[in-house]
Amino acid sequence: MSDVRERVREHYWELALGVQPGGCCDPSCCGGEEATFGAALYRAQDREELPDAAVLASLGCGNPTAVAELRTGETVLDLGSGGGIDVILSARRVGADGKVYGLDMTDEMLELARKNAADVGAANVEFLKGYIEDVPLPDGSVDVVISNCVINLSPDKPTVFAEMHRVLRSGGRIGITDVVAADDLTAEERAERGSFVGCIAGALSFAEYLTQLEAAGFDDISVEPTHGVADGIFSAIVKARRA
Repeated sequence: MSDVRERVREHYWELALGVQPGGCCDPSCCGGEEATFGAALYRAQDREELPDAAVLASLGCGNPTAVAELRTGETVLDLGSGGGIDVILSARRVGADGKVYGLDMTDEMLELARKNAADVGAANVEFLKGYIEDVPLPDGSVDVVISNCVINLSPDKPTVFAEMHRVLRSGGRIGITDVVAADDLTAEERAERGSFVGCIAGALSFAEYLTQLEAAGFDDISVEPTHGVADGIFSAIVKARRA
């Protein structure tokens, strides 16, 4: 687990440095094909209203803020918040009476996210350092958990799902995007299609996602593909609710 986590941390540390002036941020070092990963999956209007560094640092496989149905006054947690793009967009949706937490394990990404939030005057956000397997928030403290192509990076997904369930209030929900594998692909076949830090080798299958969310205590679960990212590998919208 520590080896995988360190490889992921190094990858996103390099990305955070890459979006700074003079850094590298083309598809070869920051997220692959534009049509399947990254800021191109957000509305043009959203991208235009965000700091360039937040847009460039986006490596997600979707737009969780578009599917989470955020409402004014809600408290939101973004797992693996990166450069802060989803935190900033969520902060606008929940308004001044709401609150958005961004959780990331990389100091450089946290520094970048805080700068991006300050640049747009997002006062209702807070960035926390920590792991998605051990969220530094109390039980029942948020209404919504979002995440963008991050859970597949965890080597301990059942613990991630348990933590999501723990921090949600009764009736709370998740609205995330993630990379998911076809049910007939073995773990070895997934690894052949891409690396762990490339968001493919660690992907759960559709059936595994459903089973593990159910085991964590979630109801009303749906895992729906949106587009392909590799042979038998898909970006998917995942929704569920805590009873």
